[in-house]
Amino acid sequence: MVLFHKRNSLLITSVLLGLMALPSIGVVVMANPASAEKNSSNLPSKKTPDIKPSELTPSYPAAAPPPRVDPLPDERRIEERSLDVDYRVNNLLGDFAGNLWVGSWRGLSRIDPNTGKILARVSLPNVAIGALAQDKVGRLWVGSYEGLMRVDPRTSEITAQNLFLPSKRVLSLLLDKRGYLWAGTDNGLALISPDQGLIMTTLKNLPGVSANAMTLDAEGHVWVGTLDGLVRVDSAKAAIVKRIADLPGTTVQALAISPEGLIWAGMPNNLLVINPKTGAVLRSVTRLRGRNVTAVCFAKDGSIWVGTNNGLLRLNPNTGAVLDSEVAGLPSSRVLTLVPDVGNKLWIGTSEGLAWLMPKMGSAKPHLAFSRAVK
Repeated sequence: MVLFHKRNSLLITSVLLGLMALPSIGVVVMANPASAEKNSSNLPSKKTPDIKPSELTPSYPAAAPPPRVDPLPDERRIEERSLDVDYRVNNLLGDFAGNLWVGSWRGLSRIDPNTGKILARVSLPNVAIGALAQDKVGRLWVGSYEGLMRVDPRTSEITAQNLFLPSKRVLSLLLDKRGYLWAGTDNGLALISPDQGLIMTTLKNLPGVSANAMTLDAEGHVWVGTLDGLVRVDSAKAAIVKRIADLPGTTVQALAISPEGLIWAGMPNNLLVINPKTGAVLRSVTRLRGRNVTAVCFAKDGSIWVGTNNGLLRLNPNTGAVLDSEVAGLPSSRVLTLVPDVGNKLWIGTSEGLAWLMPKMGSAKPHLAFSRAVK
C-alpha cells in the first residue's frame, strides 16, 4: 500500500511539472521560430530585420492601374477562331427594293448587294434564324428557333412575334399566291394572316412531321419537304392532297421548282428530279450521288445552282451535267443557302460566313463583315 501511494505521488508530480513547462515552450517556439529551426536542422539562424510600425501600413499609388484590354491585339485572331463565335449564314432573302437580307447566327442584317455595305441591323431576341420571307406589303418575317417575328424593314422594329405555332422551331417560310404566310416547323405547318398576325389554321398531322423546305408549284399549291419525302398541300383548303414517299434518301431538305414545273429535291445523299403529277423520279443527278445536297435554286439564265455539304456546283437543268468546275474561294465548303441574281451576283451562305460570286469570276469572294477573320 505504501509503495502504491508513493508511485501515485510521483506520477501526479510529473504531470504537474509537465503542465507548467508546456506554456513556456510554446512561447519560445512562437516568439523565435528561427531558433527552433536551428535546433532541428543545425543551420545558422538568420537575424530577423527590424521593421518599423509605419512600414506595416500599406500604401497605394495615386491612380488605379489601367484596365486590361480584352482581348489583347495579338489574341484577337485566336478569339475569332473560337468555337463560341458561330459565323453560319443559313438564310438569305432578296427583297422588293433590291436589298439583301442576311440571316446568320449572329443576327439579321440588310445590305446593299451592289456595294456590300451594311444598311441596317435588326436586334432580335434570338439570333438562331431558321427562315426568312417577305409579305406583299414589304414586311419581313423571321423564323427563329424560338418562334416567328414580323419586322418593319423601314424601322427595323419587331411588330409581332411568337405566334401559337405547332412548334417554336421554325425551319421554313413561304408566301403563297394569295399573300398568306406558311410557316414550317419541326412539328407541322401553320397558315398565317400577315396583316392580323394571326394563325388561320395548323396542319400538325404532316406525314414526315418536319417541314424542312417549301416551294410553290404552277397551280399555287405548296410542296413540303419532310423527313419522309414530299407532301403537296392545297393552299386554299390547307389539306394534304398528295404524298410522295419511298424516295432514295428519304429526307427532303432542299426544294426548287423548274420553269417546266419539275421538282428538284435535295436529299442527304442525292439530288432528284421528280414529276409532281405522277410522283415518279425522272433523274438522279449522277454528279450528286452520295453527296449531301443542302441548297437548290434556279438562276435567271436557266441554270441551276446546287449547294452541298462539300462544295457548290452549277448544272445544266436539262441534262444534269456540271457546267463549271466547283466554285473556289468560299469561306467554307459547307453551303447552307443560295440566292441568285441579287445585285448581279450569286450570294452564298456557308457555315463560316457569307460570300458572293459574279458571272465569269474565277472564284467566290467572302464578305468580311460576315465571315471569320483570316490573315
